[in-house]
Amino acid sequence: MLIKPDCIPCILKMAVSAIRKLTDDEAVLKELTIKILQIPALRGIDWDLTSAGAVEPVMDIIVETFNTPDPFQAIKEEQNKKGLELYPHLKRLVQESSDPLFTAVQLAIQGNGIDLMISDRSIDVEKALGQELQQPIDEKSFLTFRDKLNKARLLLYLGDNSGEIVFDKVLIETIRTLYDLEVFFVVRSVPALNDVTIREAQSVGMDRLAKIIENGLKAPVPGTILSRCSSEFRELFENSDLIISKGGGNFDSLEEEKDHAKDITFLLLSKCLPYSRYFQTGMYQPILANRF
Repeated sequence: MLIKPDCIPCILKMAVSAIRKLTDDEAVLKELTIKILQIPALRGIDWDLTSAGAVEPVMDIIVETFNTPDPFQAIKEEQNKKGLELYPHLKRLVQESSDPLFTAVQLAIQGNGIDLMISDRSIDVEKALGQELQQPIDEKSFLTFRDKLNKARLLLYLGDNSGEIVFDKVLIETIRTLYDLEVFFVVRSVPALNDVTIREAQSVGMDRLAKIIENGLKAPVPGTILSRCSSEFRELFENSDLIISKGGGNFDSLEEEKDHAKDITFLLLSKCLPYSRYFQTGMYQPILANRF
């Protein structure tokens, strides 16, 4: 999905919020805001790119200013820590469910809102999760997904954010319990915002469930642009029986890829009006969408 007018204030707000996590210096914040406002896509000059593509130059500015390739490393570690604190509760929800796969999918989708759930310490996250699980997933889409798992032998799982990866872990554990297939978990080669790299994936034990691979995209892009990914990743992409794509960045970039006919299941929350309109759902509703 290419950027919409709604994306511009959203990316700017994200950028300011992210920078405030790195510095309290208002002069630095103002200087970076001025630089970010020069990015063509954020001035309404260039509409021919996705949100992930628009975030790339924002990350370049932040990385250069703070002189570190992974400015949000500490934040990612904290998000993973909080996610792991939830892990026993997540496992219990799945184990006590009459349909473990359905519940694990629900949780994986709700994990896409991890920033919202764990940013406010006053929130009772376990209670919030219980309420969120009452939100329906399209039954036809879920049955299609279950059928695809029955036929798959090689699953490619495209990761998204730190913290959220713990929810992905629960889904992958559930899938491997129910189905005989090989799983590859894909992370960013270059740190981008709070997206997972090999470091974050290993810290939650994902390497014990799946083979972790980088996408080979040598830039801080919070998405999957196939033409810029490594040949190793593209070959695995083409050879996979089923691809699970987590989050908005992966959806935005892959939705624009027209030169493949791969079987992809998108798992994400409808966090914005463009998503709500595209998927024809309400705000902050769970999305399970199959692309053939």
